[in-house]
Amino acid sequence: MALDRPQIVAEAIALLDADGLDGVTLRKLAARLGVQQPTLYWHLPNKAALITAIADAILEEQFPEMLPPGPEEPWQKWLVGLAVRLRSALLAHPDGARIISTSQLSLRMAAISELAISTLVDRDVPLRQARLIVLTVEHFTVGHVLEEQSGRPAADAVQDFDLEAFTRAHPTVVAGIAEYFQDGRTPDDLFRDCLGVIIDGAAAAAGRTA
Repeated sequence: MALDRPQIVAEAIALLDADGLDGVTLRKLAARLGVQQPTLYWHLPNKAALITAIADAILEEQFPEMLPPGPEEPWQKWLVGLAVRLRSALLAHPDGARIISTSQLSLRMAAISELAISTLVDRDVPLRQARLIVLTVEHFTVGHVLEEQSGRPAADAVQDFDLEAFTRAHPTVVAGIAEYFQDGRTPDDLFRDCLGVIIDGAAAAAGRTA
């Protein structure tokens, strides 16, 4: 069977899931596909093009179709949902946030931005403000997932960490963390609540609530 671009991208995502972004190389990909590396250049001219293709495929999983909010749905709630779907797309694969942040001209990411900005403009948010709101939400989401996917501290670092001394030096930080999670809240709740702070504040600045 002839090699095609979707097959290459699917195998690249499998490689990503197995080895993370640092393990995604054209040499390894060619080996998995059983072809010579130059064969890949007929479909993807370089690694940057491969990363962008992976980014589009990852986003396509969560955004096979994109719809604006219904007439009665506040844009703020809809935008939170959009960001939650974006986070889910990035968390579905190792280094998903790194893939998106390093991709160049992702058409699917551009389509998400287009829909989000145009939705806010349709709700009478000025274009400049709409773009800033969407850009901030997207950057926050990618940055948040980058931190989530960075991995836990090394065992030796945890072993040497003096929690009591840290608590004495930063009591409000520790108290804030403990207070937030004491009622069973999860990292998903934290992400949504942080989004709420961003979007509610942006809505107030834009002078719009619907």
